[in-house]
Amino acid sequence: MSEGDVVKRNDLDERTFKYAQRIIRLFCKLPKSTVAQTLGKQLLRSGTSIGANYCEAVRARSKAEFISIMGICLRELNESHYWLRLLKSEDIFQQSQLNPLIKETNELISIFTTISKRTKTSTK
Repeated sequence: MSEGDVVKRNDLDERTFKYAQRIIRLFCKLPKSTVAQTLGKQLLRSGTSIGANYCEAVRARSKAEFISIMGICLRELNESHYWLRLLKSEDIFQQSQLNPLIKETNELISIFTTISKRTKTSTK
């Protein structure tokens, strides 16, 4: 692994960690209604697991295992995107605060998709 790859990996470690922190902060600010808490708990679970799964992926024992775990990261990102969209559509949380998090989710989806595709291509 090149020095550039290590820097990129560390950047993504930090980015997914900060993403989880933002999800936690959002959850703590949600109204205490049943709907808000139910959606929030789903988002909390999926949004905080991305970084943990990514850490596991970079320590994978094989490319196949790496690709598999990156797929889990993508699933959790897509799920987080879904819960954020629901929170936004139901006006449960201020849209001005949700939009940057939705944007970050979309950017992370793009990054993880690119990494997965490149890794799959390099194994053929």
